[in-house]
Amino acid sequence: MGRLHVRVQPGARRTGFAGWFGDHPKIAVAAPPVGGAANDELVGWLAERFGVRRRDVRIVGGASSRTKRIDVIGLDDDELLARIRAVDPSSSAEA
Repeated sequence: MGRLHVRVQPGARRTGFAGWFGDHPKIAVAAPPVGGAANDELVGWLAERFGVRRRDVRIVGGASSRTKRIDVIGLDDDELLARIRAVDPSSSAEA
């Protein structure tokens, strides 16, 4: 199981990778931060990007915060980071 820390930007125009917040990927989500809608959209987007089931992506910390800890079953930390970098157009091949 891998763990990822992400920064979430709710209420965006569209859901997707939005850059980096320090060492953490920043993910923009179109859903508002009301009633767990932004968290639900984040989990769905991450599951799709990582190629895992939604139930394999869990928010384990920061559910009501913009900075969240995410556990992903079936992938390790290095694979999670590699897949996030794959959607980052500014990542270089050496990174």
